Order: sequence, then structure tokens, then C-alpha cells
Amino acid sequence: MKMERGVQRWIVDISLWKPSPTEFSLAISLLPSHEHSSITRYVKIEDKKRAFVSRLLQYALVHEMFGIPFDEINIRRTVEGKPYVVFDKVGLEFPNYNFNVSHHGDFVAIASEPFCLVGLDIVSHGLPVEQTAPEFVNSFSSYFSSMEWIEIMSAGSSNDMLKEFYRYWTLKEAFVKAIGTGLRYSLAALEFRHINWTNISVNVHGKEARGWKFWHFELKESLYVSIARGSPFMATESYKEVVGQIECDEDAYDLWFNLPNPSFLWRSVEELIPN
Repeated sequence: MKMERGVQRWIVDISLWKPSPTEFSLAISLLPSHEHSSITRYVKIEDKKRAFVSRLLQYALVHEMFGIPFDEINIRRTVEGKPYVVFDKVGLEFPNYNFNVSHHGDFVAIASEPFCLVGLDIVSHGLPVEQTAPEFVNSFSSYFSSMEWIEIMSAGSSNDMLKEFYRYWTLKEAFVKAIGTGLRYSLAALEFRHINWTNISVNVHGKEARGWKFWHFELKESLYVSIARGSPFMATESYKEVVGQIECDEDAYDLWFNLPNPSFLWRSVEELIPN
């Protein structure tokens, strides 16, 4: 199905990429110059690698999807930081093509949708270094509804509590990243409900937000992933101004909304860098 091509899920394990300083400089030079400072501002090489792969995934995805050379790809960001592609072509097959990137630890991932909004959040969870799990979780209590907080606090062991915390946290992050607000949104206004982390729905200020789908799963041990798919009508005004289209008839929207959610494809940095 043609429109299914627009639904991509890629992930990279940056620990497998060990470039020399020269190789790293050469890799950065493949990206537009305005992207370089977002990479070179970091001191540690792991942070630089993470920032580079975050940008590389965006350019590689657009390149593979549309055949546009790296140096002709125009990726911009709204004032809130949501990325979007400026297309010169008219009548694109994907009228509201958008993507979202997330990274944590050794992992960097990207998810794209041809029409619906997409938000992605990944977390490689582990016990905090300088705090106990309860101390760490308690510092975020104001971001959760009372129902969510009860679920987290009654999860069981400290490790179970931490896992429950991260499950809810990634869903909240995926939602706000999809609509484009980022962390300025009140996470406490969101209440997620689920049946064993399936059939997931969200209440916003106490009312169910219809027209949203969520997926949450453990991609590999201790690596949680949440994906949000929803209506472009809920995007920020700054994002609505730059997208190709937010309206379509009900039947067409149902097709976009009910596209399959594919498995993540593991990609290497080497295969994403153009020859």
C-alpha cells in the first residue's frame, strides 16, 4: 500500500559506531552548516554522537523516502522545536508528512507519519545513580494525575515503581511532542488509561481526547518506547501554519489513522550516511 511507506520506524544503537575524529568531522560535513553547532556544542563524544545521529536520521529518512539529496533537504523547526520539512514539490503523496526523533543513552530513534501527527519517546531506564528509586520518582509527582500516581506507587518493588513511572512518562512525552508543544505543556493535565499497556487512551483536563492512538512496548530489555498518532487539528498554531494540510474527508482520514504501526527497523550509522 503506497501510503504505508510514509509510516517508518527506525532506531540506531550509537555504541556500535566508533568513528575516528577525522571520520566524525567528515560525517558532520554531510549535514547543512546550520546543523553543525547543535552537534559541536557538546564536549563529550557520546553526546556529540547522539546529537549527530538525531540529525542524520532526519535527513536520511527524507532522502530515502523522497529521493532528495542531503544538500537539498530543508528541515526547519517551529518556535517550540517541532521539526518539519519544507517541500518545493506540490501535490506530495503525503500531504502532512512529519516525523519525530527521540534519544536516550545509546539509542536514537525516529518515527514518521504521512498525514497524522506523530510523537515518539524512548527511554533506556535504569536505577538512578545518586538517588533511590522512590526519591527519584517522588521528585516528579506533580506531573501525574492522582490515578497515575496510585498506579506508580503501588507497582511493587522499587524497580517496578521505576518501570511504571517511565511507562507513563514516555506516553506523556510522545503526546506533547506529537502536538508540538514540548515541555511547555502541563503534563499533569494528561491522564493515560490502559489495559495492560494496550488500548491506551488519554484524558486532557479530564476529557478523553478522541482521535488518538498510542503504542507502548519494551523494544529490548530496559528500553521503553511510546508512539502517539493523532489528528493534525490538535497541533500548535505554529505547526499548523507550516504543514501542508490538516483537513481531509472522514473516509480518507480513517485510512491515514488506521495504518499499521510497523516494527522498528534497526539501522546502522554507516548505512545511513550517503556514499
